[in-house]
Amino acid sequence: MSSLINPTTTKTLITSATFRRQLTTSSAVTQRLVSNPPDLIKWVKTQGGFVHPFVKIADSGPPYGLGLVAHQDIPKGSDLIALPEHVPLKFPDGGDGSHQNLVNLARNVPEELWAMKLGLKLLQERAKTGSFWWPYISNLPETYTVPIFFPGEDIQNLQYAPLLHQVNKRCRFLLDFEKEVTRQVGELKLQDHPFGGADVDASSLGWAMSAVSSRAFRLHGKALQNGNRGDVPMMLPLIDMCNHSFNPNAEIVQEQSSSDPKMLVKVVAGTNIKEREHMTLNYGCLGNDFFLLDYGFVVPSNPYECIELKYDGGLFDAASMAAGVSNPSFSSPAPWQKQILSKLNLEGEQALLKVTLGGPKIVEGRLLAALRALLANDSETVQKHDLNKLKSLSNEAPLGLANETATLRTLIALCVIALNHFPTKMMDDEALLEKGVSTSTELALQFRIQKKSVIIDVMRDLTKRVKLLSSNESLASQN
Repeated sequence: MSSLINPTTTKTLITSATFRRQLTTSSAVTQRLVSNPPDLIKWVKTQGGFVHPFVKIADSGPPYGLGLVAHQDIPKGSDLIALPEHVPLKFPDGGDGSHQNLVNLARNVPEELWAMKLGLKLLQERAKTGSFWWPYISNLPETYTVPIFFPGEDIQNLQYAPLLHQVNKRCRFLLDFEKEVTRQVGELKLQDHPFGGADVDASSLGWAMSAVSSRAFRLHGKALQNGNRGDVPMMLPLIDMCNHSFNPNAEIVQEQSSSDPKMLVKVVAGTNIKEREHMTLNYGCLGNDFFLLDYGFVVPSNPYECIELKYDGGLFDAASMAAGVSNPSFSSPAPWQKQILSKLNLEGEQALLKVTLGGPKIVEGRLLAALRALLANDSETVQKHDLNKLKSLSNEAPLGLANETATLRTLIALCVIALNHFPTKMMDDEALLEKGVSTSTELALQFRIQKKSVIIDVMRDLTKRVKLLSSNESLASQN
């Protein structure tokens, strides 16, 4: 498994006889792109923006780095930051030849990697001498802790196939996209060259994509013909230094007055912010796969953490037999059971076979309904119930105590199988963490510890439910 060259050790990525700003990072360890960047708060103010006088930039410590902190108490409802329309960095919707060539390049970017599209604009501005956004760009981190820049060993250390697949997919895309960029811009005149005549390689493309994925917001853009506003990714100088929290103390607000068609992007205090408290936004109710892949950090005890499995009849047969459940029919469901699987989108050519354990629902509804139906004795019992009822774990034993016990025991066995797919034990991972390791190794260890923790938590929850069902069954038999 290969990864991109770590940008802290790579050679100069862009060289040109008429271009001197490197689109790479130096070997020196600095927190920002340049050692003494311009004052970002001052720049925002000079561009007509607003910054609350009690908001300062400070080091948030690992894993977040620089962030915004209050140096005095700030009341709830206070405007913290406001940016006029021209300050956010967006992908161009028109312009000169270099913009058009940037648009042509962006057509090669798949929608799921939308961050690369805006990343092209970021690279263009980084390459441009005297760029309007240079005071902002120079304050960006020199490196990112996302897995595409992990050493190969630490990519393997993630130990989780779905994330490994995504990391490899992004690495392959960047390597292929480097060739496409070289092909498209190689023969362009200097005035039409989107990067000022400089060469761009996979590592600089990876830096730009990581900068956008970890900092950009998808907000309302210009009004469309139907009166709605399009969803536009944009980088918000200073605002993007707010760190993540599932219980944030600030929120983003977009304002537009009837007299002024220009959009104002603001951050408002959602709670009373105390002195020395960091300002936080909710990046989304996401699992650690997304946080690590796009943002470069892992959230401990993440309530939205889950594990991804592939719905596979053979796997579930093995789990049910391991649980001591007789007559499993996952590999050869009856015709009426296949109809239910089709309704759950787990059967057929367009089936979505990815199912999850963990998160707020504990067990994904489609998986739970499928297990209940496939472990049922007859179709009439199942078809009496709405599928939504069969999808809910809060509906206790809709098909009877025996069916529910078999379903939960099969799920517990499935958790055991999933846990055994990890080559190391959680206690071994925790011991390695205590020894002191590199940042990428630490993130890989934290990630796989959280994955194992969520499996164990699901097992504990389901085991409690089985015990409760057993006590209910015992009580019913006594009565």
